[in-house]
Amino acid sequence: MENIYYLLVFCLFCWYFAYLRKVSEAGRQHVNTYCKKSGLQFIALARKSTRLTFTKRKGLVLRTIFDFEFSGDGESSNQGKLIMFGLKLEKVELPAYRV
Repeated sequence: MENIYYLLVFCLFCWYFAYLRKVSEAGRQHVNTYCKKSGLQFIALARKSTRLTFTKRKGLVLRTIFDFEFSGDGESSNQGKLIMFGLKLEKVELPAYRV
């Protein structure tokens, strides 16, 4: 009977990493789209954290925060923050940057 539990934990572990990969790809796509619409140059993306959270509006969902680098003038780089609930974009936070 305990072998079933080991198999279940292993499958859950594999699903979690596959899901994180899917979230990272969705995050990269959201950042690329946002940068193109805003006229920014996208440089890099890094996942900062992923947590299981409960919100009144969305219920139980994985909240993922990404840090990304961008350039407004092509010479300097700045860091922004991307927040996602599940695979959907919640908000993008940018500091003041040089154009």
